[in-house]
Amino acid sequence: MNDGPARNGGDLLVEVLRTLDVEAAFGVVSVHNLPLVDALTHQLRWVPTRSEAAAVNAADGYARANRTPGCAVTSTGTGAANAAGALVEALTAGSPVMHVTGQIPSEYMGRGRGVIHETRDQLGLLQACSVSAATVGADAHSDFAAAAGRLGCHPRGPVSLEWPIDLQYSETVPFESSAGGATAHSSGSAEVPGPDHAALDRAAELIAAAERPLVWAGGGAVGSGEQIDDLLRHTGAGLFTSNAGRGVLPETDARVIGNFAASAAGAELLGQADLLISVGTHFRSNETRSYRLAVPPLHVQIDVDAAAVGRVYPTDVGIVGEAGVVLDALSRRLAGGAAAAQPAWSAAVAAARTRCRAQLRRDIGPYSKICDIMTSVLSDGAPRVRDITIPNSSWGNRLLPIIDPATNVVPRGGGIGQAVGMSIGTAVARPTEPTMVMVGDGGLAPQLGELATLAQESLPVTVVVFDDGGYGVLRNTQDQHLGRRSGVDLLAPDLASAATAFDMGYSDALTPDDFARAFEAAMNAGSPQLIRVDCEALGPMPVPFVPPVEMPAADR
Repeated sequence: MNDGPARNGGDLLVEVLRTLDVEAAFGVVSVHNLPLVDALTHQLRWVPTRSEAAAVNAADGYARANRTPGCAVTSTGTGAANAAGALVEALTAGSPVMHVTGQIPSEYMGRGRGVIHETRDQLGLLQACSVSAATVGADAHSDFAAAAGRLGCHPRGPVSLEWPIDLQYSETVPFESSAGGATAHSSGSAEVPGPDHAALDRAAELIAAAERPLVWAGGGAVGSGEQIDDLLRHTGAGLFTSNAGRGVLPETDARVIGNFAASAAGAELLGQADLLISVGTHFRSNETRSYRLAVPPLHVQIDVDAAAVGRVYPTDVGIVGEAGVVLDALSRRLAGGAAAAQPAWSAAVAAARTRCRAQLRRDIGPYSKICDIMTSVLSDGAPRVRDITIPNSSWGNRLLPIIDPATNVVPRGGGIGQAVGMSIGTAVARPTEPTMVMVGDGGLAPQLGELATLAQESLPVTVVVFDDGGYGVLRNTQDQHLGRRSGVDLLAPDLASAATAFDMGYSDALTPDDFARAFEAAMNAGSPQLIRVDCEALGPMPVPFVPPVEMPAADR
């Protein structure tokens, strides 16, 4: 006889997550999600973050590192709204996050009585920052089966469910015994129409005739490394990536130029090329010089989203379909034919790769040694979680090698203050690989509470704080374009005291040698560590980093 509490929605949620191979959930407990947190705590793994935003960031990091969906559980109203920014990040990155948030009792919904946590149109809020959002009704099994299936559909991103608290307490039957539950996991792959054969034939003709081809791979190409490798071998092409596409092939590969298309050497190589094959990339503004970067005269574009074809750059042949499927079809058409690429083209690609990296190393000065130390200590499978800060935006996004794309965890939407939350998820997903976090002192401030989460969960995360006394990226922008500073110089906490308060190991690094000793020890500690890099003591970058964004005021 079962003397425990009756089955309820918490048991259902656990069973849904198990069908998705999800082993942990992240969130903040509330009166409007108590049965969910109770079940997750006793049947799965519950990781209590200190904010709802961090819960979604953690679920996002878990999804990226684990290659399964992540799960975040939040409260109603204000709690759901606190998660919105992190949902926008997951939406931008296409991260499959199941976000389950509470809702007031169903009998009071929409009546404006002022029930605790009530807010106007919570569902509308969730719809604005998720690929799908719904209210869980009496048939919770069907609602969750639909949500689980939607997580695997294109476009990918967070799926949000608001669940009235009275319905969470309703007794449920096992998810796997229902029709919806039995098929939820298997229905995760959306039906994407097969690529157009005429477009494939035309693309193959252009590719076979190209003498100086290049490939540009974005986040949509991740998971298609074998097919990208075949394409490079068939064509003699070099490979650019977006930031999202990093690691589609190991960045130690001599054919991989990397996330350097907008650099001087990268732009020069693009100018020499006669064909560009783009695969699953948005051509984002900061990676294309605000869309002014010139691309080769012929362009074959592959994307699962038909609306993306020709959206930024004109396309001679557009092929709609999943990257791996399209590239396999092209490979069959190209097999057996001799590549038309000039023998000197491979040398030009290799030279551009070397020049890009050499110039960046000169531009960042002493930070090149920091990058080298990180590279020497980090294993190929260790997550490299990076906040939006000068060291990341100038060299972490380009020079720090990515071998496994699942380790490339960075806010794709460009918002600061998310990396520590993401690191919670990556560390839970990859417990045998210590996680490294790069963050600035400005970006750490909104995440300080999550140091307590790292400590409570004893996660092997090393937080490297580059302390320049404020918002360095915006400080440099104002210095270059405006000539005066506003809102960028900040009082930072005593990080040594903060580390002590959260029972974390701590080191100060004033020189590269200091950093080498501290970083190796921290990554081997197996527990939360904090390293402060004193940017003033380390010295300035020879070329101050200014983000590649348009400043209309500078033209007036």
